[in-house]
Amino acid sequence: MLRNLERLSLMVVVAGMLTFVSPAWSQRSDAEAAKSQDRIVREVHHELVMLPYYGVFDNLAYKVNGYTVTLMGQVTRPTLKSDAEAAVKHIEGVERVDNQIEVLPVSPTDDRIRMAEYRAIYGNDQLQRYALQAIPPVHIIVKNGHVTLVGVVANQMDKQVAEIRAKSVPGVFSVTDQLEVEKS
Repeated sequence: MLRNLERLSLMVVVAGMLTFVSPAWSQRSDAEAAKSQDRIVREVHHELVMLPYYGVFDNLAYKVNGYTVTLMGQVTRPTLKSDAEAAVKHIEGVERVDNQIEVLPVSPTDDRIRMAEYRAIYGNDQLQRYALQAIPPVHIIVKNGHVTLVGVVANQMDKQVAEIRAKSVPGVFSVTDQLEVEKS
């Protein structure tokens, strides 16, 4: 009887220790999961900007939720959509890729508008410095004559100038300005 009581008290002590230790382990796994997710976010960003045909007329965005990466945006080439998915799939820790990238319709009119928008925005003296970057930060998305500006500019004045220049291009039905201003 005494032995059974000793065993029972030992089991209670061990169970208490496990209960005490368990929250620390769960906190550690939560911290590790957050660290893993941050690493995945950095690697997804790196892989997308390194795609060889990603340019100023494309917009790639992504969202990481656990081990699932959702790709969003618009591209002018169908191969860029599949290349983006393939680049992200091989990242360690990514279990699923949901590719929601829209391939923009082929249109000579949209191509003309893209070039005119590029010249209007990046040909401007105030915005010319942005054109010198490997991937210019103001992306020009044209779909059926409708223009959307996406990206980041240094200040509010640059944002306004880009929108005014985009609206000055003939043949454009509408301009949507989704540019963001860098935080100082």
